Amino acid sequence: MNTARAVLVMSIGLGVAVAQARPVERAAKPGVFDFYVLALSWSPGFCALGGKARQHAQCTDGKEHGFVVHGLWPQYEHGFPRECSMIPNSMGMRVPSRYAMSIAADIFPDQGLARHQWRMHGTCSGKTPEVYFRETARARDVVAVPRTLQNLRTRRLVSTGEVERAFIAANPGLEENMIATACESGRLKEVRICLTRDLSAFRACSQVDRRGCRDHTITIDAPQ
Repeated sequence: MNTARAVLVMSIGLGVAVAQARPVERAAKPGVFDFYVLALSWSPGFCALGGKARQHAQCTDGKEHGFVVHGLWPQYEHGFPRECSMIPNSMGMRVPSRYAMSIAADIFPDQGLARHQWRMHGTCSGKTPEVYFRETARARDVVAVPRTLQNLRTRRLVSTGEVERAFIAANPGLEENMIATACESGRLKEVRICLTRDLSAFRACSQVDRRGCRDHTITIDAPQ
């Protein structure tokens, strides 16, 4: 293979690799997606990471937060939209109203997170902020948090499979290819569950599942 051809082949290969590593479509058309991911943040793990995390309301001492809603994310079968094109202010879509934020207050641990989730993900739902936040609440209510994780009082070292199996046991219809855990520095950080667009059922999401935590064992910090 001559030098010019080798460079061309390497460039194409690099372009494919980058595309696969960054499956994000910014400014996509709102409402065009295949399914939702409900992301539930495990507060003790999130807060244990330090830095900016400790500035969040979910990290306030004495609150004993466990799983809280991180977000409801529109997804493609491969990749996901983000920061979608927004409908003008006259439609109430660009900035959530006070009424929308009052709905969000019962869902998210703090309003800064709610606004961030609207900007990054809610704008891709094709819904108004009010409807998007209500659908986030519906998605949260669809998922039952296992009692073993609701009543955790001491730090535990478990396999990632144990966490997922606990959710599967607590949620009829949920299967291994419909859920993923996220971890960082050996700690449980998040559980992500895939739902149909109408939030009526769990559904398979192979790419989300593959991008989950790859640690064999993780620490689950107890709420404080």
